[in-house]
This record gives sequence, structure tokens and C-alpha cells, in this order.
Amino acid sequence: MSSLFVRTLREDPSDAEVASHKLLVRAGYIRRAAPGIYTWLPLGLKVLRKVEAVVREEMDRSGSQEVLFPGLLPREPYEATNRWTEYGPTLFKLKDRKEADYLLAPTHEEMFTLLVKDLYSSYKDLPLSLYQIQTKYRDEARPRAGIIRAREFVMKDAYSFDIDDAGLDASYNTMRETYQRIFNRLGLPYVICSAVSGAMGGSRSEEFLFPCEIGEDTFVRSAGGYAANTEAVTTPPLPELDFSDVPAPEVVETPDATTIDALVEVFNAQRPRSVAWQASDTLKNVVVVATSPEGGRELLVIGVPGDREVDMKRVEAALSPCEVEMAGPEDLEAFPELVPGYIGPQVIGPQSDRRGDASEEDAPVLRYLLDPHVARGSAWITGANAANEHVFNLVYGRDFEADGQIEAVAVRSGDEAPDGSGALEIARGVEIGHIFQLGRKYATSLGLTVLDQNGKTQIVTMGSYGVGVSRVMAALAEVNHDDVGLIWPAAIAPAHVHVLATGKDEEVFSTAASLSAELEAEGVEVLFDDRKKVSAGVKFADYELLGVPFAIVVGRGLKNGVVEVRDRREGTSVEVPVAEALAKFHEVSGL
Repeated sequence: MSSLFVRTLREDPSDAEVASHKLLVRAGYIRRAAPGIYTWLPLGLKVLRKVEAVVREEMDRSGSQEVLFPGLLPREPYEATNRWTEYGPTLFKLKDRKEADYLLAPTHEEMFTLLVKDLYSSYKDLPLSLYQIQTKYRDEARPRAGIIRAREFVMKDAYSFDIDDAGLDASYNTMRETYQRIFNRLGLPYVICSAVSGAMGGSRSEEFLFPCEIGEDTFVRSAGGYAANTEAVTTPPLPELDFSDVPAPEVVETPDATTIDALVEVFNAQRPRSVAWQASDTLKNVVVVATSPEGGRELLVIGVPGDREVDMKRVEAALSPCEVEMAGPEDLEAFPELVPGYIGPQVIGPQSDRRGDASEEDAPVLRYLLDPHVARGSAWITGANAANEHVFNLVYGRDFEADGQIEAVAVRSGDEAPDGSGALEIARGVEIGHIFQLGRKYATSLGLTVLDQNGKTQIVTMGSYGVGVSRVMAALAEVNHDDVGLIWPAAIAPAHVHVLATGKDEEVFSTAASLSAELEAEGVEVLFDDRKKVSAGVKFADYELLGVPFAIVVGRGLKNGVVEVRDRREGTSVEVPVAEALAKFHEVSGL
């Protein structure tokens, strides 16, 4: 400790909000270099490398082979897959001195694909799995929580290459099992959730989420075992309703009823019925703008039950790769038929006069999409497209149609799981791994083909598999700490045992040094606090903060021939004769 490059802090850094960020900075594992960018100090690097080692061992065990790509990449491959624009503002772009375009890689699908294309040409070369552990870059708009959401981070990304879909399924399942082994070895709790592919593309996609309150990912799970990111939750099909007894639509004067609550109040006053009108009887129509990566803008109207909120993340996932936001007054200027607060489906989508007007061929046309919670045959109170007017008994399938469906409403606790496994509960988590069946998207874009058994050209099918290595370390810090500091599992701790010399007598330091040397000779990793002008209180505080799982304390008890063996996680300690200290440490630690 007298020569270790570390400086511990007694106060939390002002910009830290979560436990892992506070403790990793205070314990001298990382230092902030810029927003979302961190320097790794010796202790932090030791832990990071041990996490990497677990990942590497399990990847090698799965049959995957390690390579290493540069982080600085040319534009052309990303242009070929359209991700130069699709990735949006999170992509770090730069030019070299010759004005050629480059990027700092957020992922390496294109480079892996081109590498295999360059070297392999036959089905006999497949299946193949390659991986790397590499620094990645994403220009996060709001980096937060230290290394949990950073702009520069360490990730393991792997890619499988197969001749057909059956091969992809096998590779995907192998990697799924590999990830389970990785997180089980690290002792990190996780939930496997169905997910959307987003900018990665592809079909099947699952996230490995570390459940915790600070997580930015919201997911749902049921008692019957269903789990999914909220963006990937689908609504079970609703049965079509019989509307034969529903009267014709009727327009009602509804002055100032521009909110759902006000509208319900008006109808209960003007059109009372045996069962009071509720927000769930209303159909609200939300206007959004979808902006493509190329900058094109499209207005859409989305119909949802009035008692449900629109989840813009779910809408954006459904419309990926577009970015989605609520429409503003300036967006509505081209559509005077849309009366804010009183929008109904009678003038939009298939019902729009614009659809049948040949003279308006070039005019913008509003698509109308319905959330699946709107059942065909259901009757609604909704806008009449005129100020201070609403209509009721408006039936979906009789009085209006839609251009399609979109999962738009926020998932609520108590909603039914899509697989019928029970009611959903909502939780939060941090994404620590993600696996995708990419299919043939990248192989097609970049021309990755091989000759099959019959000499015919086949497009290779791919999978992509990522683990956020530095984020996993932060997640482990979230799991393994108490009020005073970190408590690392022995497998990834910067040292196995912290030997503390607490006192001023030379015998204390010589005994502690001797015990440290004996432990090291046995292959035990030791952090020896040999600082002579530091008080015992400071040494104990540093021991608790740094999180080494076990300690041997040489101090006042030495005059009686004993030292203390501590278990940081259990909070226990026992005094033993000096000669028995190593044996007791091995007994307590299991090392």
C-alpha cells in the first residue's frame, strides 16, 4: 500500500448518483477523465481483467476463437449496411488529414463479416464463431452512473457464421448457455428477457438483465416464467366484439373537454348510463412524428384507449430505426382536419378524403395505427374533429378502419402475459448481455457467401452476442457492497487477502511482511498495508472501502502471539496464533 498508485476518498464524488459509481471512484478504481469517459487505475484494472478472464475462458470453452479489431474504422463498410446513418447521433464520426471519413466503432458486425468473407468461401469452413474483447464508443446523450452508461466502454462481442437457419439456432443456443455460465460464475443475478433488435437488425433477440432499481431498462415478468423488455412485450389478441346492438354514432357538445378526465365528466353528466363512463371507454388519438435516419419526417396518428399512456420507447422500437417524438403545432399546419383535443379517426387513415383525391396525389397522407388494446367491434367515445364536439358509439370495423396495429401503450402491472403465464409485474434492470439472431442482413449487404454441398452460392447466416464487460464490473459492485465499501467475490477481487500491519512496533510490520510473503509463495494474491505513518483507523477504513474479501490483521494482539483473520462479507473475525494464521485463512476463505 505504501507504493500502490491509489488515493482513497472519504466523501462521495459530487457527480455520482449510484453506489457503484461512488465506491469505484472513492476506492481508487477509476477516475473521471471526461463525461462518460474513465481512466482505469491499478486496482480497477485488476478487477476488470479478472472479469475479462471469466468471459474469455467461457468463450473459449464454447468453441469461439478470439480476434482483435481496431477501434478506428473506415466509413465504407458502415455505409454499405446503412448504419452510417441508421446509428444516428450516437456514432462518433471523424475525418483524417485527407478528409476521409472514419468512425469509432460502437460494434463490429461489418468488420467480422468482411474478415470471414476475405478468408472463407466454402460450407466446409462453417460453422464458425469469433469473438473479441475490445473498447467501444457511443456518444451517449446523457452518460450516467459511472461505467454503467459510459461513452467509452469495454465489451465482448462475438459473431457466429452458419450455412443455414438450423445452424444459427444451434450457435445461438450454445452462446445462450455460455452467457448463463459466465454470469453464474461471476455470481451476478440475471433475467433473460425477450427484446427488440433495434439498430442491430435481425430476428430473435434476448437481453440478459441484472435486476436493480437503478437500471434504465424496464422489463416485465410473470409468475409462470415469461420475461421481456417492455419494448418487446406483445399484446395477446383480443376477441372481436359483436356490435350489432350498438346504435349509430352520435355527436355530443363537449365544451372545454380537451382532457380525458373532463370528457368522462361531461358524458356522465350529459349521457348517464347504468355503469358510469370511464377513461377506458374513450379513444384518444396521439399525433407523433417519425424521423428517419436520412432526415425524412412522417406524421402518424396512433389510437389508444384513454386510460392508457403512450410509451414512446415502445413506439420508437416498433418504428425503428426512426426516432419518434410528439408532434408540435407546426407539424399540424399541413393537416387542418386535425383539431387538437378533438381528433377522431373519421378523417384520418383509410377514412381520409386525401386517400381518394387524385389532385392531392403529392400531399402528405396521415397513417392511422391502432394499439392492439383496441378490439375490433369495440365502441368508443372519441373526437368529432370539431372544436367542443365528441362522438360516441363509434365502432372500430363499422365506422372506421386503421392502416395497421402498433404496440404503443405503456405496459402496466397486472397486464396479462402474452404466453398466458399470468399477470405481469414490472421491474428495472441493467443490460449486461444481449444476443441476436442477425440472420442474413449483414452478409447480404457485404456479400458474404459460400458454396454449399451442391456447389451453389449460399448467403451465410449470422448471430451476434455481446457482454458489457466494464458494465458487468459495475453491476458486481452494485451487488457486492455495504454502507462502508465494496465487498468483492474472491474470484474477481484485486487481491484475495488484505494484510494489515496496525501498530508502531517493528515486530508488527516484520510479522505482517512474513505472513504476506508466505501467502504469496502459496499463490495467494496479497494486498499488504505496510504504511508506517498511517493510523489503524485509516487502514481499517481503507480495507473496508477497497473490498478485498478477507483480511489478516497484525496488531495489538501480537504481544499475546495472536493475529486476527477477518471475513469482510460475513463481518466476522477470529483471533488465532500466528503460526495458525495461514491455515485459518484457507479455512475461512476456501482458497
